[in-house]
Amino acid sequence: MLRYPAPLERVIEEFERLPGIGPKSAQRLAFFLLSRPRDQAQALGETVLLLHEGIQPCAECGNYAAARLCPVCADDTRDKLVLCVVETATDLMALERAGEYRGLYHVLGGALSPLAGVGPAELRIGELLERVQRYGTEEVILATSPTVEGDATAEFLRQRLSATAPQVKISRIALGLPVGADMDYADQVTLARALRGRTPM
Repeated sequence: MLRYPAPLERVIEEFERLPGIGPKSAQRLAFFLLSRPRDQAQALGETVLLLHEGIQPCAECGNYAAARLCPVCADDTRDKLVLCVVETATDLMALERAGEYRGLYHVLGGALSPLAGVGPAELRIGELLERVQRYGTEEVILATSPTVEGDATAEFLRQRLSATAPQVKISRIALGLPVGADMDYADQVTLARALRGRTPM
C-alpha cells in the first residue's frame, strides 16, 4: 500500500480531524497546500497559531470576541429587553445570518447531557439568570437545537426562569427546523421563519 511521506501524512491526518472533512478531502487540502508557495502555507499556519490568542469569550454573552465585548453586545442599537438563548456561538452566527433578530444573545456553551457529564453547573445558566435580572429582560427566546438534549435544556431553563423571573415572557424557537438537526446547517429562510413563529412555553 502506497504511503505518503511522513510530513504529508501528518498534515492529512490533522485535516481529517476537522468536522466534515473525510480522507479524500483531507488529501485534496494537503496537496493544495503543498502546491502553493511556501509563504502561503506559512501564513495559514501562523494565522491558526494566533487564533486562540486573538479570540476570547465575550464578557456579556459568551460569544467569540476579539475585544471585551462581541460585536452584538457592543451594538447600542440592539434591543436589550429581548434575549435569545443558544447552545453555541455557531448557533448565534446562524441566527445572525438570517437577519431577522435584533435583540441580544446568551451562549450557554452546550446543552444538558447527563450521559456526557454536562449538567447545569457546566453551562452558563447562572450568568443567564443574572443578565435577565440586570437588564430587566421582557422576553427570553429559547433557541436550543431541536434534539433530545436541546429540548431538555429548554425545559430546564423555562422552569428556572419561571421561578426566578416570573414576569418574563418565555418563548421557544418555532419548529421550522428538522428534528435532530444542528441549527448551523439550516438555511436562512428556515431560521427566519422559526424565529417569527416562536411560541410561548
